[in-house]
Amino acid sequence: MGVVDLVNALLALMTPEILFSVFWATFLGIIVGMLPGLTATMGIALLTGLTFQWESSNAIVILIAMYVGAIYGGSRSAILVNIPGTPANAAACIDGHPLALQGKAGEAIGIATTSSFLGSTIALFFMAFFTPFLGQIALRFQSFEFFWLTLFGVLICGNLTAPEDPLKGWIAGFLGLFLAMIGMEAIQAYPRFAYGTVDLYGGISMIPALVGVYGMTEVIQTTVEAQRRGRILQVRRVLPRVRDLINNWKNIIRSGLIGVFVGTVPGVGENIASFVAYDFARRASKTPEKFGKGSVEGLSAAETGDNACVGGAIIPVLVLAVPGSPPAAVLLAAMWLHGMRPGPLLVIEAPNYIYEVSAMFLLASVAMLILGLSMVRVVVKILRVPTSILMPIILVLCAVGSFAINGRVFDILIMLLFGVIGYPLRKMKFPDAPLILGLILGPMLDENLRRGLILNDGALMPFFTRPICIVLILFILMTLFSRNRFLKQKTLEARKFVFNQFRRKDRKGTDRR
Repeated sequence: MGVVDLVNALLALMTPEILFSVFWATFLGIIVGMLPGLTATMGIALLTGLTFQWESSNAIVILIAMYVGAIYGGSRSAILVNIPGTPANAAACIDGHPLALQGKAGEAIGIATTSSFLGSTIALFFMAFFTPFLGQIALRFQSFEFFWLTLFGVLICGNLTAPEDPLKGWIAGFLGLFLAMIGMEAIQAYPRFAYGTVDLYGGISMIPALVGVYGMTEVIQTTVEAQRRGRILQVRRVLPRVRDLINNWKNIIRSGLIGVFVGTVPGVGENIASFVAYDFARRASKTPEKFGKGSVEGLSAAETGDNACVGGAIIPVLVLAVPGSPPAAVLLAAMWLHGMRPGPLLVIEAPNYIYEVSAMFLLASVAMLILGLSMVRVVVKILRVPTSILMPIILVLCAVGSFAINGRVFDILIMLLFGVIGYPLRKMKFPDAPLILGLILGPMLDENLRRGLILNDGALMPFFTRPICIVLILFILMTLFSRNRFLKQKTLEARKFVFNQFRRKDRKGTDRR
């Protein structure tokens, strides 16, 4: 019955007007995702105002197409210039950009496009047929689970981005968590670490920090080290090999399932989905040493996970009226503005609306696949632009993107500051992604820890006794102890160093005698 309803909803949307809207909105979403500082949330918010007077189905399909296109489009800049267009694409930098530097930019974008489409297809299946069930699972997450989930995300990110020295990844992650504490806290609005600076009362904006760490740092590094872009002379292959997709099918399905599950958890978002999928791919890979150096498995997992999360984030919007991510929150508001009432009563009031949204999501995913593969050769030409021209353009886009969010010059200063901080951290091999992820997840960790303590009069036991909390704690312990080999090696090196020092002292004492 569900298949018939989905097909009927799809046929109802197959009009020239709606198809044209899907394609131009998806194309605009790809452009928004590619530009540093312009996020899916911002794109959906801007289009919501423009489509306020439009017919409901046409307006919602445009917003969904913008959502899908923007989350995918961020992988373009991540692969080509090592700057994720959106936070969701930070994991794509890890293996996507090394592939581009190896002369495989076209193939990397083709893999990212195909993986994004397959991830969206997996999410579509769950949206259409398992929405009520998955919504009930997401409802079980409370403050206690959110606290451990955010901590788990930061630790995973530290492990993934610094495989040779995970301690540096964890330090960067906890530095991000500390920076997230700046500003007025959410429960009692008490300013922390602002030191009387009014601009800091609102905290450090995520977009200027993201643009500074990735964009400004890249500009500084390229300028100081006189690196040249444009190493790619031609695109030999765009479509990924069918053999590679077949060999990678387990990774794609696993990453898609992870993305859907993470998306159903309210407030988490695509950035965690991509890193969790990347982590599981690395653990299951037969060649984990290739991750971070241009692994097709890693890039495929990251892009499958974040795009599957888009569909997963829409699920709680429909059945619980609770957004699974910031862009989904804007989409929820748009549905309310256009007369729909998402929530538990949606199945009774509009039983076919779930299938209509699923059909919209399918059309947007197909448009993403077509536009993504057809635009590869044009976009890859960015790498042929000389550094002296490309870097000033990127710098201007970074400044405009930072300023456009809140219209504050202070955000441009934040962007410059994070660029100045990010460059020495990168030189000392501290990874960028945990710092940004800690900054993003810091408010969630702080609020849920304090809210959980308030609800239980300061008791810590619920954080350790609830079933989902226990599962998350076990995952955290696995993450920490998965680097036992590294810790043992460092301990052995320290022992050898101390032993050699004592030996030298003994030799000196013997010589004196």
